[in-house]
Amino acid sequence: MRPISLVFFALGGLFAVLRVVLGVAGVDIGAEAFAADSGPFTWAHLLDTAAGCSIAIGVLQLRFGLATKIVLGLVLGLAFGFYAKFAELDASVIKPVGEMFLKLITMIVVPLVFASLLSGVASLGDVGKLARFGSKTIAYYIVTTCIAVTIGLVAANLFKPGADLDTSVRDDIATRYQAEASAKMEGSAEGQAAKAEADKPAEPKATGFGGILAQLGKRFVSTMVDIVPKNPASAIVEGRMLQVIFFALFLGICLTLIPHERARPLIDLFESLSEAMLKMVMIVMAIAPYGVFALIASVVSQFGTDVLSALLSYSLVVIGALLVHMLVVYPLAVMLFARRSPARFLRGIAPAWSVAFSTSSSNATLPVTMRVVERRLGVPERVGSFTLPLGATINMDGTALYQGVAAFFIFQVYGLPLSIADQLTIVMTATLASIGTAGVPGVGLIMLILVLQSVGLGADKIAVGIALILGVDRILDMCRTVVNVTGDASCAVVVASTEGVLGEGQLTGEGVTEPLDETPNPA
Repeated sequence: MRPISLVFFALGGLFAVLRVVLGVAGVDIGAEAFAADSGPFTWAHLLDTAAGCSIAIGVLQLRFGLATKIVLGLVLGLAFGFYAKFAELDASVIKPVGEMFLKLITMIVVPLVFASLLSGVASLGDVGKLARFGSKTIAYYIVTTCIAVTIGLVAANLFKPGADLDTSVRDDIATRYQAEASAKMEGSAEGQAAKAEADKPAEPKATGFGGILAQLGKRFVSTMVDIVPKNPASAIVEGRMLQVIFFALFLGICLTLIPHERARPLIDLFESLSEAMLKMVMIVMAIAPYGVFALIASVVSQFGTDVLSALLSYSLVVIGALLVHMLVVYPLAVMLFARRSPARFLRGIAPAWSVAFSTSSSNATLPVTMRVVERRLGVPERVGSFTLPLGATINMDGTALYQGVAAFFIFQVYGLPLSIADQLTIVMTATLASIGTAGVPGVGLIMLILVLQSVGLGADKIAVGIALILGVDRILDMCRTVVNVTGDASCAVVVASTEGVLGEGQLTGEGVTEPLDETPNPA
């Protein structure tokens, strides 16, 4: 055991003993120490937080590999979050540690994606290869997204999670979260767009397959137009990933079309930038266990268990369907198209799951996913740097699956029928809505508005429906992000295998050992 671990264990024990001693001595440890977001933060809360965090740091300082430490951070965060919940302790006081980690890892995403994608495309030297990569990648993502929505709708049809929800419980939950739903919609550009979408009069339901295609065609054209940036610099600064990817691809293609000696300096520059970003990932990942611990603890401590019990059947149907998609569809695709062991694939991508779960963001997890896929699954950088950033933007399998269950649930709660044509519309709308949607926390609610609009649900019922499921959305968002990241990795493996280059990545051992152990441990 490392001495630093012993120090933090001793500190944790000291804080715990001090709390007991002061309580026995009659000291008013219930007095306010300072004001927190949720109300007064007492001296008892302060000592509990100090004890819990000290013990957690002591555990995370033990001699484990980084991937193991991240899992430990997740488990410890869950434990401390549940304790904080039942002790009425505001664990959001440690959230800044998690927010700092999230900002650091998000900071890397755009330069890493732009540099690695541009240098990867330029190094191909053949536009035909890029066309093959692109067609395979997009086809894979569209097919798996359709399968995901279908799984969600089948599960909802089978288990009917909204059929037995009492109307009084529905109204109580909706009222409680109505203000938060409005705040979420008005607090960001995406949210404002979603609110505007919800406030529109519901479009008349499409009649027949031709009507459905006509409505979706309009959305598809709009999405394609939005891919092209007016100003590449603005797209990079604002993090519009699909536009960044488009410009990087276009510039990379152009570099292959000019004389090599003229293109080489710029390619070398972006290859160096890509390597620097990957090194930055290694350094930032040193605090990942602590960031994961803080993010999970703060989320769990604020989670409404009464809401979970009321929406338990809905939550279980979503999680069960997500597990089926992640543990059956992706491994089956890897086994059939890449001739690789499903168990080895799941072990290989596992280190990215904790980051995906804690951040609820495919984009924030992207640097970790890229490194893990190359080091543990043997996908070459030129393939991973194309398929993974594209997947973080257009592959929202977990979110699309959730759309199917959530839409069915909301219709069931109101006692409204969903015809086969309506469900087909949901499949197609959710698939299209996933293209170009930002891989950030909470984006599923924005997509859900589009889906509900497509089947003619009124703005008033959409607003109440969003408020109804908002209480459990954060936890489900964390789960579906894990599915999204796993889907990105499976696509990279399948595309690399069909190109005959799987195994050319920088495999560490057999591809199932710790990929990030070289990351320096913080003192």
